[in-house]
Amino acid sequence: MTPRTGRGAGQPRGPYRKSREVRQRILDAALEVFAQCGYRSGSLREIATRVEMSEAGLLHHFPSKMALLEAVLEHRDERANRIVDHEAEDGMETLRGMLELARLNATEPGVVELYCVLAAEATSPDHPAHDFFVARYARLRAQIRRALERARATGKLREGVDPAHAAARMIALWDGVQVQWLLDRDSLDMADELLDYLRHILDVPVGVLTRSIGPPSR
Repeated sequence: MTPRTGRGAGQPRGPYRKSREVRQRILDAALEVFAQCGYRSGSLREIATRVEMSEAGLLHHFPSKMALLEAVLEHRDERANRIVDHEAEDGMETLRGMLELARLNATEPGVVELYCVLAAEATSPDHPAHDFFVARYARLRAQIRRALERARATGKLREGVDPAHAAARMIALWDGVQVQWLLDRDSLDMADELLDYLRHILDVPVGVLTRSIGPPSR
């Protein structure tokens, strides 16, 4: 096949580009509604109203409420994975990415609220997002454990720290800090709390973890 060349090559055009933009607007609105109301109470009608379209028009892009929720969650995780390199050979690089993600989350309270609300709701086995969160937590524990194992291989993990237990505790801390931050955003800094935890389990100067972390920005 001959490669397409010329202006706009490789860029979505016409109806496809418009459809992609509409889908993005719907995802943004759904994130806001689910964050404010939870999945069960958040309605497709409210989401459609926020993007100035009919409910039928919304269902043209996402055939069900569950399909929309899955798309919102996957979109958020895909963006997070562009910030955190879970496959980096240097475990420190992965952990620095997590601190950077925590900084970003502080600029997007709606995203943090969405995950806190849905994670709590999804503890019920019949919740549509139950399997998503079970798999997500298992994946996160494994990713952080591997990062800490790579840190241990280079002598950067403190003696006696078990990577699997430390990974589970880091996630528990992150979740708990997010709830406290949502209740009072002046009470603490999410990234700083994670950094303090890492300082206790890693045997490295603090600058090794912070050198690539800048202030929160939009």
